[in-house]
Amino acid sequence: QVQFVESGGGLVQPGGSLRLSCAASRFSLDNYGIGWFRQAPGKEREGVSCISPSDRNDASTYYTDSVKGRFTISKDRPKNTVYLQMNNLKPEDTAVYYCATDIKEGFLRGCDSKWFDGVDNWGKGSLVTVSA
Repeated sequence: QVQFVESGGGLVQPGGSLRLSCAASRFSLDNYGIGWFRQAPGKEREGVSCISPSDRNDASTYYTDSVKGRFTISKDRPKNTVYLQMNNLKPEDTAVYYCATDIKEGFLRGCDSKWFDGVDNWGKGSLVTVSA
């Protein structure tokens, strides 16, 4: 069973930065994409960013429009860990952030805006609060 453990969230002032980490086990970064979605209080979940499987002949990533230029997704294959560097944070970024993948349909699938529709595994999340 895939297991994700998120960490790195916390309270930060607007304009500040945080780096979220997702430690993955029983999971292959080579074969499956991995990404982050978030859910703010009273709102639907929102796909934030994803990165394609390493065995694809590309390095495609996806970012939702609201975080482009501010967030960067990356991964460390030896550590089997994925990161989300979040810069210039805004109050509207406040949410629980979840590390996620699509095991059932996501084998060697590249990341795009539709990728999040099929996520079927995620961690317990890490809370990011952006407030002065």
